[in-house]
Amino acid sequence: MNLTEHFTIEELTRSQKAVELGIDNTPPADVLEELRATAMMMEQVRQILGGPILTSSGYRCLALNRAIGSKDTSAHVWGGAVDFTCPSFGTPLEVAQRLATRQALLGFDQLIHEHARWVHIGRAAGDATPRGQLLTIDSRGIRAGLLA
Repeated sequence: MNLTEHFTIEELTRSQKAVELGIDNTPPADVLEELRATAMMMEQVRQILGGPILTSSGYRCLALNRAIGSKDTSAHVWGGAVDFTCPSFGTPLEVAQRLATRQALLGFDQLIHEHARWVHIGRAAGDATPRGQLLTIDSRGIRAGLLA
């Protein structure tokens, strides 16, 4: 089922880990609306980057989120975050740096360059004001800013 022109519910909910562990990662109705809003943000990301987005993680039910060791407060749990790459644009760092210049347009809560392998972008929950955080997560932990 399409959420937007280029993003489907299937790609924003699929998880190899969920399949391996037998976890049902089907989002409830309220999460579907959040995923639609997240997919609309990802359409803007796609337009900025000028190419297709490869998602590695979108919605994660609480059981799946816990199984991979993520915090219960993760925006993935309510459908507000996507981990992705855009190989046609460049490296994850280049993608994150480009999107950082468009924070006002995108209104993201967090933009994270993770382990030099992917980019995490997340929306603010509910009526919260987006923080516009720019972070890097690497072998030394979480650090402020988009670092190489």
